[in-house]
Amino acid sequence: MCPTRQLRPLKKLMSLNEQVESWLRVRMADFSSSERPFITLAYAQSWDGSITTRSGETLCFSGPEATRLTHQLRSLHDGILVGIGTVLSDDPQLTVREWQGANPQPIVLDSQLRTPTSAKVCHHPDKRCWILTVCGENKPLSELAAILRLDLKGGDRDEIPLLRAMSLLKKRGICSLMVEGGASVITSFLKAELVDALVLTLSPRLVGGYKAVDGLLAGSDKAVPSIESVHSCQVGDDVVVWGDLKYSGHSM
Repeated sequence: MCPTRQLRPLKKLMSLNEQVESWLRVRMADFSSSERPFITLAYAQSWDGSITTRSGETLCFSGPEATRLTHQLRSLHDGILVGIGTVLSDDPQLTVREWQGANPQPIVLDSQLRTPTSAKVCHHPDKRCWILTVCGENKPLSELAAILRLDLKGGDRDEIPLLRAMSLLKKRGICSLMVEGGASVITSFLKAELVDALVLTLSPRLVGGYKAVDGLLAGSDKAVPSIESVHSCQVGDDVVVWGDLKYSGHSM
């Protein structure tokens, strides 16, 4: 008789959440810049690249599994950033609710201090919102949020200088930052070559609306950014893809 063979147990496959967290922690550990935080761009879009309708209607693309991943990602970062457009249209809480973990520091890019005092980010359960701006004082808002003003220099347009803003965040203890949108913020961070990692949720819908990345290379001679070391996983009806950003022939 043939000897009995001992079957080795199959190695447990990592879940999507475990895969993304493991990958992200390695990327963060390898990041060495002292000038700015490690920056993860994370957002959801339809198959045709839309993040909202042409009328500006708020859409919820992510299913429950992808939503939990988004909240997990929030818990892995020191800060979370959105633009004033997202605050005005979606009024997000920017908290960790579908995952166990600490809330990241909420940060809003708001060049003209248009954040309403009723915004949920101004009534955060445990953190005082930081608002990055180039505008002057807004007393009602400053009573609810920390106003971080950046001075414009010669040649600056009337918008927040991202590189200096990121340097300021690093000095204030933000070593890792999650950027969630909206479209102008996503495009600005990519154009400034400030994104290190991308986590994108693809929802099986065709919207024909506004794209997440618009006019990225308009008036620029820079090469189109690419994504390397690409991973993907289907959860429910959504497909989550993630990878490292590469710019102009060099990796960040």
